Amino acid sequence: MVTRVAAALSSLALGACSVVGIRSGTEEPAYSVVATLPADGAKVEIRRYAERIAAETTLATGQEAARYTGFRRLAGYIFGDNHSRTKIAMTAPVAVEKQTIAMTAPVAQAPAPGGGWTIRFFMPKGSTLEKLPEPNNPEVHLVTVPPETVAVLRFTGSYSPDTVAERQRALLKALADSAWAPQGEPVVWFYDPPWTLPFLRRNEAAVTVVPKVTQP
Repeated sequence: MVTRVAAALSSLALGACSVVGIRSGTEEPAYSVVATLPADGAKVEIRRYAERIAAETTLATGQEAARYTGFRRLAGYIFGDNHSRTKIAMTAPVAVEKQTIAMTAPVAQAPAPGGGWTIRFFMPKGSTLEKLPEPNNPEVHLVTVPPETVAVLRFTGSYSPDTVAERQRALLKALADSAWAPQGEPVVWFYDPPWTLPFLRRNEAAVTVVPKVTQP
C-alpha cells in the first residue's frame, strides 16, 4: 500500500514538473570553481565537490529507458517509499553512469565494460547514511560519493546519444591542452526530468580530472 501511495505521489509531483523541470528552488551539491577553460564558444569549469551522499539504482536497459525508469524509482524513494515513510527534499542534478556491476545530483551516464546504467539522486546537505531512511525497494541503494575534482561543460537542448557524445568530445578536447588530465570516461549530468522542454534543460558533460604532472 505504501509503495502504491508513494508511486502515486511521485507521479503527481513529476507531472507538475513536466514543463519547467525540477530546478526552481532545488538544492544542488555545493562546489567551488577552481579554474575555467575555453571550449567551442563555451567554457569548461573545473569544480571541486566535497563528499556527498546519493541514492542510486542500476538498470540493465537502454540509456533513455534507464533515465526514465531510474528517475521514477528514485523519486518514489524520496517521496516516501522508505522504511520510515519520510519525504526527502528533491535535489539536482540526477546522475546516470554506465558501470561494470549494476546500475549525481546530475543524471550521470558513463560507459564501462559490462554494461548497466546507474542513476543517482544526491541527498540534501547534511544527510548521512545513518540518518537517511532505508529504501523499501531493494534496487535502491544509499552510497557515499567521495570528494572529487570534475571538469564540466554545460549545454542545453537535446541529450540524445549523439549530442551527448559530441559534448563529451568537446570537453576532452578542451582538456587536451590544459593543465588537467581526465580520469576515466566522461559522464553526463541532467538537472531536469527527461520530459522538460529541450530549450529549458540544463545538461552537463563531466569527467573527473587531476592536475597534469609537469616535467622538470
